[in-house]
Amino acid sequence: MSIKGKLIIVGGGIDVGNSIASETEIKQINSNYFYNCGILKNIIDESKNKEESRIEIITTASKMPEEVSQTYIHAFKLLGATNVGHLPINSRLEANDPDNLQRLTQANTVLFTGGDQLRLTSVIGGTPFQQMLLDKYHHEEFLYAGTSAGAAAVSSSMIYQGNSSDALLKGLVEINSGLSLIDSIIVDTHFIQRGRIGRLFQVVVGNPMKIGIGLGEDTGLIITDNNDTMIAIGSGSIILVDGRQITDTNLTQIDIGKPISISHLITHVMTQNDIFFFKENKIIIKDSQYNN
Repeated sequence: MSIKGKLIIVGGGIDVGNSIASETEIKQINSNYFYNCGILKNIIDESKNKEESRIEIITTASKMPEEVSQTYIHAFKLLGATNVGHLPINSRLEANDPDNLQRLTQANTVLFTGGDQLRLTSVIGGTPFQQMLLDKYHHEEFLYAGTSAGAAAVSSSMIYQGNSSDALLKGLVEINSGLSLIDSIIVDTHFIQRGRIGRLFQVVVGNPMKIGIGLGEDTGLIITDNNDTMIAIGSGSIILVDGRQITDTNLTQIDIGKPISISHLITHVMTQNDIFFFKENKIIIKDSQYNN
Protein backbone atom coordinates (compact mmCIF):
# COMPACT_ATOMS: atom_id res chain seq x y z
CA MET A 1 0.00 0.00 0.00
CA SER A 2 1.31 3.43 -0.95
CA ILE A 3 2.09 5.81 1.93
CA LYS A 4 1.09 9.42 1.33
CA GLY A 5 2.73 10.95 4.39
CA LYS A 6 6.29 11.95 5.26
CA LEU A 7 8.53 11.64 8.30
CA ILE A 8 11.16 14.01 9.63
CA ILE A 9 13.24 12.54 12.46
CA VAL A 10 15.80 14.64 14.33
CA GLY A 11 18.48 13.75 16.88
CA GLY A 12 17.53 16.52 19.33
CA GLY A 13 19.14 19.90 19.93
CA ILE A 14 17.17 21.68 17.20
CA ASP A 15 18.25 25.24 16.43
CA VAL A 16 15.23 27.31 17.52
CA GLY A 17 16.64 30.67 16.50
CA ASN A 18 17.96 31.75 19.90
CA SER A 19 20.74 33.67 18.18
CA ILE A 20 18.17 35.87 16.46
CA ALA A 21 17.11 38.84 18.55
CA SER A 22 13.98 39.75 16.63
CA GLU A 23 11.97 39.22 13.48
CA THR A 24 13.54 42.42 12.14
CA GLU A 25 16.98 40.88 12.51
CA ILE A 26 15.92 37.90 10.38
CA LYS A 27 15.22 40.22 7.48
CA GLN A 28 18.70 41.69 7.82
CA ILE A 29 20.51 38.32 7.70
CA ASN A 30 19.67 36.79 4.35
CA SER A 31 22.25 34.02 4.75
CA ASN A 32 21.13 32.99 8.23
CA TYR A 33 21.19 29.17 8.51
CA PHE A 34 18.15 28.94 10.80
CA TYR A 35 16.07 31.06 8.45
CA ASN A 36 17.10 29.38 5.19
CA CYS A 37 17.80 25.70 5.80
CA GLY A 38 17.45 24.87 9.49
CA ILE A 39 15.42 21.89 10.72
CA LEU A 40 12.27 23.90 11.47
CA LYS A 41 12.45 25.57 8.05
CA ASN A 42 12.57 22.08 6.51
CA ILE A 43 9.51 21.07 8.53
CA ILE A 44 7.60 24.08 7.16
CA ASP A 45 8.77 23.44 3.60
CA GLU A 46 7.72 19.77 3.75
CA SER A 47 4.32 20.57 5.29
CA LYS A 48 1.30 20.40 3.01
CA ASN A 49 0.43 24.11 3.17
CA LYS A 50 3.91 25.48 3.99
CA GLU A 51 3.67 28.52 6.32
CA GLU A 52 -0.13 28.17 6.40
CA SER A 53 -0.07 24.56 7.60
CA ARG A 54 -1.74 23.70 10.88
CA ILE A 55 1.13 22.51 13.08
CA GLU A 56 0.52 20.88 16.47
CA ILE A 57 3.36 20.67 19.03
CA ILE A 58 2.92 17.47 21.07
CA THR A 59 4.90 17.48 24.32
CA THR A 60 3.89 14.12 25.81
CA ALA A 61 7.52 13.09 26.37
CA SER A 62 8.54 16.34 28.07
CA LYS A 63 8.69 17.25 31.77
CA MET A 64 8.31 20.95 30.84
CA PRO A 65 5.51 20.89 28.25
CA GLU A 66 4.49 24.55 28.40
CA GLU A 67 8.03 25.91 28.22
CA VAL A 68 9.01 23.56 25.40
CA SER A 69 5.88 24.24 23.37
CA GLN A 70 6.27 28.01 23.64
CA THR A 71 9.88 27.78 22.45
CA TYR A 72 8.81 25.97 19.29
CA ILE A 73 5.78 28.17 18.68
CA HIS A 74 8.03 31.25 18.87
CA ALA A 75 10.61 29.68 16.54
CA PHE A 76 7.97 28.75 13.96
CA LYS A 77 6.61 32.31 14.17
CA LEU A 78 10.07 33.68 13.32
CA LEU A 79 9.90 31.55 10.17
CA GLY A 80 6.47 32.84 9.17
CA ALA A 81 4.32 29.92 10.39
CA THR A 82 1.68 31.29 12.73
CA ASN A 83 -1.00 28.55 12.64
CA VAL A 84 0.82 26.60 15.36
CA GLY A 85 -0.64 25.22 18.57
CA HIS A 86 0.28 23.17 21.61
CA LEU A 87 -1.57 19.88 21.87
CA PRO A 88 -0.78 18.54 25.37
CA ILE A 89 -1.44 14.80 25.64
CA ASN A 90 -0.36 13.90 29.18
CA SER A 91 -2.51 10.84 29.88
CA ARG A 92 -4.24 8.01 28.08
CA LEU A 93 -7.57 9.68 28.86
CA GLU A 94 -6.39 12.76 26.94
CA ALA A 95 -5.29 10.49 24.08
CA ASN A 96 -8.93 9.32 23.90
CA ASP A 97 -10.47 12.80 24.23
CA PRO A 98 -12.69 13.71 21.23
CA ASP A 99 -11.52 17.34 21.22
CA ASN A 100 -7.88 16.29 21.00
CA LEU A 101 -8.69 13.80 18.24
CA GLN A 102 -10.50 16.56 16.36
CA ARG A 103 -7.43 18.79 16.58
CA LEU A 104 -5.29 15.97 15.22
CA THR A 105 -7.78 15.46 12.40
CA GLN A 106 -7.30 19.10 11.36
CA ALA A 107 -3.49 19.07 11.60
CA ASN A 108 -1.25 19.00 8.55
CA THR A 109 1.86 18.46 10.68
CA VAL A 110 2.73 17.30 14.18
CA LEU A 111 6.02 17.82 16.00
CA PHE A 112 6.67 15.39 18.85
CA THR A 113 9.23 16.95 21.17
CA GLY A 114 12.02 15.40 23.24
CA GLY A 115 11.94 13.92 26.70
CA ASP A 116 11.22 10.33 27.74
CA GLN A 117 10.28 8.11 24.80
CA LEU A 118 8.91 5.38 27.10
CA ARG A 119 6.52 7.94 28.60
CA LEU A 120 5.50 8.92 25.07
CA THR A 121 4.71 5.39 23.92
CA SER A 122 3.08 4.32 27.20
CA VAL A 123 0.70 7.30 27.03
CA ILE A 124 -0.16 7.18 23.32
CA GLY A 125 0.43 3.55 22.31
CA GLY A 126 -2.74 1.61 21.54
CA THR A 127 -5.03 4.65 21.81
CA PRO A 128 -7.29 6.24 19.19
CA PHE A 129 -4.71 9.04 19.00
CA GLN A 130 -2.02 6.63 17.80
CA GLN A 131 -4.41 4.99 15.36
CA MET A 132 -5.33 8.38 13.90
CA LEU A 133 -1.62 9.23 13.53
CA LEU A 134 -1.14 6.03 11.55
CA ASP A 135 -4.23 6.62 9.42
CA LYS A 136 -3.22 10.18 8.57
CA TYR A 137 0.35 9.13 7.78
CA HIS A 138 -0.78 6.38 5.43
CA HIS A 139 -3.67 8.15 3.70
CA GLU A 140 -3.03 11.93 3.77
CA GLU A 141 -0.34 14.47 2.86
CA PHE A 142 0.60 14.47 6.52
CA LEU A 143 3.96 15.15 8.15
CA TYR A 144 5.08 13.51 11.36
CA ALA A 145 8.15 15.29 12.75
CA GLY A 146 9.87 14.03 15.88
CA THR A 147 12.96 15.19 17.73
CA SER A 148 14.90 13.17 20.33
CA ALA A 149 12.21 11.05 22.05
CA GLY A 150 9.79 11.90 19.25
CA ALA A 151 12.28 10.51 16.73
CA ALA A 152 13.22 7.42 18.75
CA ALA A 153 9.54 6.47 19.02
CA VAL A 154 8.76 6.63 15.30
CA SER A 155 9.60 3.01 14.48
CA SER A 156 7.94 -0.25 15.51
CA SER A 157 11.02 -1.06 17.65
CA MET A 158 12.37 1.64 19.98
CA ILE A 159 15.56 1.95 22.02
CA TYR A 160 14.58 3.24 25.44
CA GLN A 161 17.49 2.33 27.68
CA GLY A 162 21.17 1.40 27.46
CA ASN A 163 24.44 2.74 28.80
CA SER A 164 26.58 4.08 25.96
CA SER A 165 29.95 2.97 27.35
CA ASP A 166 28.81 -0.62 28.02
CA ALA A 167 26.57 -0.99 24.99
CA LEU A 168 28.54 -3.79 23.31
CA LEU A 169 27.97 -6.09 26.27
CA LYS A 170 25.09 -8.45 25.60
CA GLY A 171 21.78 -7.48 27.15
CA LEU A 172 22.65 -3.93 28.20
CA VAL A 173 20.45 -2.25 25.59
CA GLU A 174 16.68 -2.48 25.98
CA ILE A 175 14.06 -2.20 23.26
CA ASN A 176 10.33 -1.53 23.52
CA SER A 177 7.51 -1.04 21.03
CA GLY A 178 7.37 2.34 19.32
CA LEU A 179 4.56 4.15 17.50
CA SER A 180 4.98 1.98 14.37
CA LEU A 181 4.92 4.62 11.66
CA ILE A 182 7.89 2.86 10.05
CA ASP A 183 9.19 -0.68 10.48
CA SER A 184 12.46 -0.76 8.53
CA ILE A 185 14.61 1.33 10.92
CA ILE A 186 15.64 1.67 14.56
CA VAL A 187 16.56 5.19 15.68
CA ASP A 188 19.03 6.45 18.26
CA THR A 189 19.35 10.16 19.06
CA HIS A 190 21.92 12.62 20.45
CA PHE A 191 24.12 10.07 18.75
CA ILE A 192 27.46 11.76 18.09
CA GLN A 193 27.37 13.87 21.24
CA ARG A 194 26.72 10.92 23.60
CA GLY A 195 28.87 8.28 21.89
CA ARG A 196 26.07 5.80 21.22
CA ILE A 197 27.61 3.84 18.34
CA GLY A 198 28.06 0.68 20.43
CA ARG A 199 24.45 0.40 21.48
CA LEU A 200 23.27 0.83 17.89
CA PHE A 201 25.65 -1.98 16.84
CA GLN A 202 24.04 -4.27 19.43
CA VAL A 203 20.51 -3.38 18.37
CA VAL A 204 21.30 -4.04 14.70
CA VAL A 205 23.08 -7.37 15.26
CA GLY A 206 19.94 -8.58 17.03
CA ASN A 207 17.65 -7.07 14.35
CA PRO A 208 19.69 -7.29 11.13
CA MET A 209 16.71 -6.74 8.85
CA LYS A 210 16.48 -3.13 10.10
CA ILE A 211 18.75 -0.17 9.42
CA GLY A 212 20.11 1.47 12.56
CA ILE A 213 20.01 5.26 12.32
CA GLY A 214 22.14 7.37 14.66
CA LEU A 215 21.09 11.02 14.50
CA GLY A 216 23.39 13.80 15.62
CA GLU A 217 21.91 16.88 17.28
CA ASP A 218 20.31 19.51 15.01
CA THR A 219 20.46 16.82 12.32
CA GLY A 220 17.77 14.66 10.77
CA LEU A 221 16.27 12.74 7.89
CA ILE A 222 13.32 13.47 5.63
CA ILE A 223 11.79 10.06 4.84
CA THR A 224 9.50 9.80 1.80
CA ASP A 225 8.53 7.51 -1.11
CA ASN A 226 7.02 4.70 0.97
CA ASN A 227 9.87 4.96 3.47
CA ASP A 228 12.49 4.27 0.79
CA THR A 229 14.12 7.70 0.28
CA MET A 230 15.96 9.31 3.20
CA ILE A 231 17.42 12.81 2.75
CA ALA A 232 19.82 14.24 5.34
CA ILE A 233 19.10 17.70 6.75
CA GLY A 234 20.64 19.86 9.46
CA SER A 235 24.09 20.85 10.60
CA GLY A 236 25.65 17.57 11.77
CA SER A 237 26.16 13.91 10.88
CA ILE A 238 24.03 10.79 10.62
CA ILE A 239 25.43 7.28 11.06
CA LEU A 240 23.65 4.42 9.28
CA VAL A 241 24.35 0.89 10.55
CA ASP A 242 23.32 -1.83 8.09
CA GLY A 243 23.26 -5.40 9.39
CA ARG A 244 21.79 -7.05 6.31
CA GLN A 245 25.21 -8.35 5.23
CA ILE A 246 26.46 -9.55 8.63
CA THR A 247 28.28 -12.85 8.15
CA ASP A 248 28.93 -13.93 11.74
CA THR A 249 28.43 -13.03 15.41
CA ASN A 250 28.70 -14.64 18.82
CA LEU A 251 25.45 -13.05 20.05
CA THR A 252 23.56 -16.26 20.83
CA GLN A 253 26.59 -18.09 22.22
CA ILE A 254 27.60 -15.72 25.01
CA ASP A 255 26.12 -14.93 28.41
CA ILE A 256 24.44 -11.67 29.41
CA GLY A 257 27.09 -9.03 30.13
CA LYS A 258 29.74 -10.54 27.82
CA PRO A 259 31.20 -8.60 24.83
CA ILE A 260 29.71 -9.08 21.38
CA SER A 261 31.64 -9.92 18.19
CA ILE A 262 30.24 -8.98 14.76
CA SER A 263 31.63 -9.62 11.28
CA HIS A 264 30.86 -7.50 8.21
CA LEU A 265 28.68 -4.84 9.82
CA ILE A 266 28.41 -1.99 7.30
CA THR A 267 28.28 1.68 8.30
CA HIS A 268 27.67 4.85 6.32
CA VAL A 269 27.98 8.52 7.31
CA MET A 270 25.61 11.13 5.87
CA THR A 271 25.58 14.91 6.00
CA GLN A 272 23.26 17.60 4.67
CA ASN A 273 21.53 16.78 1.34
CA ASP A 274 23.00 13.27 1.04
CA ILE A 275 20.37 10.67 0.05
CA PHE A 276 20.01 7.03 1.12
CA PHE A 277 17.79 4.64 -0.85
CA PHE A 278 16.75 1.86 1.50
CA LYS A 279 15.72 -0.79 -1.04
CA GLU A 280 18.79 -0.29 -3.21
CA ASN A 281 21.09 0.05 -0.20
CA LYS A 282 22.66 3.02 -1.98
CA ILE A 283 23.90 6.42 -0.82
CA ILE A 284 24.33 9.47 -3.03
CA ILE A 285 26.79 11.94 -1.49
CA LYS A 286 25.83 15.38 -2.75
CA ASP A 287 29.32 16.86 -2.61
CA SER A 288 31.13 13.72 -3.73
CA GLN A 289 34.75 14.29 -4.70
CA TYR A 290 34.33 11.75 -7.48
CA ASN A 291 31.28 13.18 -9.24
CA ASN A 292 32.24 16.86 -9.61
